[in-house]
Parts: sequence; C-alpha cells; structure tokens
Amino acid sequence: MTADPHVTEAAGKHRPGGDGSAVASETRSGYEVDAGIQALWREFTESPDQLVRDRLVLHYAPLVKYVAGRVGTGLPTHVDVGDLIQSGIFGLVDAIEKFEPARGLRFETYAMQRIRGAILDDLRSQDWVPRAVRSKAREAERALERLGARLNRTPTDAELAAELEISVDDLREFYGQMQLTSVIALEDLVAAGKDSGSLVDTLPDDGAVDPVAVLVDQDNRRQLAQAIAQLTERDRIVVGLYYFESLTLAEIGKVLGVTESRVSQLHTRAVMRLRAKLVEQA
Repeated sequence: MTADPHVTEAAGKHRPGGDGSAVASETRSGYEVDAGIQALWREFTESPDQLVRDRLVLHYAPLVKYVAGRVGTGLPTHVDVGDLIQSGIFGLVDAIEKFEPARGLRFETYAMQRIRGAILDDLRSQDWVPRAVRSKAREAERALERLGARLNRTPTDAELAAELEISVDDLREFYGQMQLTSVIALEDLVAAGKDSGSLVDTLPDDGAVDPVAVLVDQDNRRQLAQAIAQLTERDRIVVGLYYFESLTLAEIGKVLGVTESRVSQLHTRAVMRLRAKLVEQA
C-alpha cells in the first residue's frame, strides 16, 4: 500500500534529487517500507494488537495532518487546527480497526473519509455556530425550497434575496456567515431527507456484491448528479474543484479570478442549493 502523493507532499516528504545510485537506494527503501507496512497489516488482521495498531497509526499520521489542513481551510480563526488533528486521530484509529485489507481497497482513500468524518462530527458536536446563524440558515433553506418548487428551477441570488426581503449585498454577506454551517462532507448531502448512513459504511465487498446496495448507490449518485446539474455554471465549477479535484478555496479563487472570500460565498450557496434540491427530491 503506497501513501497518497498529495499527503506525502503535504507531510514534507519530497523526493530528493541526485544520481542514479541515490534514486535506486530510495526506491529500495520505498519497497522496504511498503513490505513492512503490508507485514504489519497481516499481523494486525490475524491478531489485532494495540502495539501493532499504534505502529500503523504512526505510519499513517500524515494523513490526519493533511485532512485537517483541508477541512480547516476557510474555518473561523478561533478553530484550532491542532484540535482538528486530535479529532482526526480518532478517525484514523477507527479506520485501522475497521479496515478489511481482503476487500482490495486502498487504505488511504478509506481512512481519509473516516478522518474527515470524525473531524466534522466533532465540529458539529461542539456547536460552534451561533444559534442566530443556524436559524438564518434554516430560513434560507426553506426559502430555497419554496422558490425551487414555485419556479421549477434553481433561484438566482436576486430572487432569493427578494424572498428573504433583503438586498443582494446583504445576502452575500449572509453567505459568509452561513459558511460556518456548511461544514459537511459531500456524501452527507446524498443522505439529505433520508434515514441512511454514510456511504463509507456501505462500501460493497468485491467478493459479495449486494444488488440492493448497488441500486441504492446508483440512485444516490443519480440524484446528486441531477442536483449538481441544476446549479449555475460557476457553482458547478466550485463544487467540482472543491470536492472532486480537492482544490482549496484559495486555489479555486485563482482559477476563477476572484477572492477566496467570494469563493467561500459561492461554496456556501452551492451547498445550500444542493441540500434544498436533494431534500425536495427525497
């Protein structure tokens, strides 16, 4: 199992330059590390032991730092990245204990979703969003639902502002405040209005495919794709770059030629509209 290239870079493990012998030596070292990790996984799978688990945690710890950094982008300054990392460690431990190597999945991909989920769960449990902001967010979501049903399309900012009886400038400032409520994994949006769990918890076993799970997954993806397709072009770009290309808000701002603050507003608006549309479909 090889480490995620982005995580490796984030952890500062850049490949050094040099002559052929240096590269060959590094390659051998990489093979040795990979073989050692596979041996640890075999040992842990056959006989779960806390010492072996802790060695796996140490090896994959850079994943936590990477995910915490991504989640922390755009959060209020009072949210300590160190706290996010601490929450992420619990997610990593949970991922190690529940991972099944026999399924043939990459641990890094599985673990990053578990880590992200643990961080988001901890943020939600702290309820660090002001009550007034949550109330406004619910009001805006209900307005989106009403307008969507009335217009049979995604409403514009001007239409939403009129429905809320505020100006467009106030609405955009409102998006900045509601950014605090948009800490959500994209897969969580799929479950909007449903009593289903995380998609991570329903990953199919390649050796025993559940037809019902496959149909549910396909239906979830279809609904999400339909909801995304109804967004404005700029909102679709923001969702695609943030969730599927893993760009930060600052990086998306450079692509679109706007400020990071404006991208944050666009992201919040897109999440609200997706949630409203998926609730409507459900």
